[in-house]
Amino acid sequence: MRAGYDDDSGEYSIEIDPREANRESVKLLRQLGFNRMSLGVQDFDEQVQKAVNRIQTQAQTFEVLEGAREAGFMSVNVDLIYGLPFQTEKGFIKTLDRVLEAEPDRFSIFNYAHMPALFPTQKKMNEADMPSADEKLAILHASTNRLLEAGYVYIGMDHFAKPDDELAVAQRNETLYRNFQGYSTHADCDLVGMGATSISLIDNTYAQNRKSLQEYYDAIDAGHLAVYRGVQLTEDDELRRDVITRLISHFHLNFAKLDKAWNIRFKEYFAKELQNLAPMVTDGLITLSDDDIYVTAKGRLLIRNICMVFDAYLKAGTENRFSKVI
Repeated sequence: MRAGYDDDSGEYSIEIDPREANRESVKLLRQLGFNRMSLGVQDFDEQVQKAVNRIQTQAQTFEVLEGAREAGFMSVNVDLIYGLPFQTEKGFIKTLDRVLEAEPDRFSIFNYAHMPALFPTQKKMNEADMPSADEKLAILHASTNRLLEAGYVYIGMDHFAKPDDELAVAQRNETLYRNFQGYSTHADCDLVGMGATSISLIDNTYAQNRKSLQEYYDAIDAGHLAVYRGVQLTEDDELRRDVITRLISHFHLNFAKLDKAWNIRFKEYFAKELQNLAPMVTDGLITLSDDDIYVTAKGRLLIRNICMVFDAYLKAGTENRFSKVI
């Protein structure tokens, strides 16, 4: 069903590679009903682009961004990635300043996840050319300050938005919601994943489609669902998801609200977790009272670590599989 210009009550978002689009194709996407767009940039530095095999000019990027505005897209997000080969604080800020000239509605400043064991194509990158942890921290700190100076609001989990953007408004009202797709103003919605590898969220279940295109199309052509694995959440899973979602979205957790919503006594149910949060209080990442948890400005940059305390499935040593937070 075509959403069209007359149906912008929902979020119809699409991720675009500016090298594969132009003003005309963007206009067509808007006519089909898409109303939000995310543009991948990564970095404008030529040496960095060559190292990651993604040659993309500022002109290409701005043509698509300007085309989205002309076509009536409600918001445009730009993705930048730090941690790539040959990146420096000075070089990254130069790219950020160039993008700021176009004043996109939102920014996503992602930490590059180098996991060649899971993504074989990453083996082509030379780890020796990647910035150190200290340099990455400097990039994150400098880019955060630059965006705040430019008037953007830190939404959380690498995301920034203009103060009048619906994400920033929802955060102030504590109606912001985050799922595995990102931040949204539409809470408690079912998500249907379309295409290979995509994930669906229906009620209290998650299901992932087959990873290879051939297997995906074979299943569809045979009249079957392309799902190959899934999980049904327990009540404890759903409770912990709610806790983590509130922290990620609002940087605040009120115990009484959880007690009422889940018929529990938060301080008893999560006694161990509250004890494990003590070092974060000492480090100034959170403040902890008898009634609430508040994440401090410093703690917001490490919100993943704070939320990990409430993850029942996170085992010792598991973090070695994933990219470092900074």
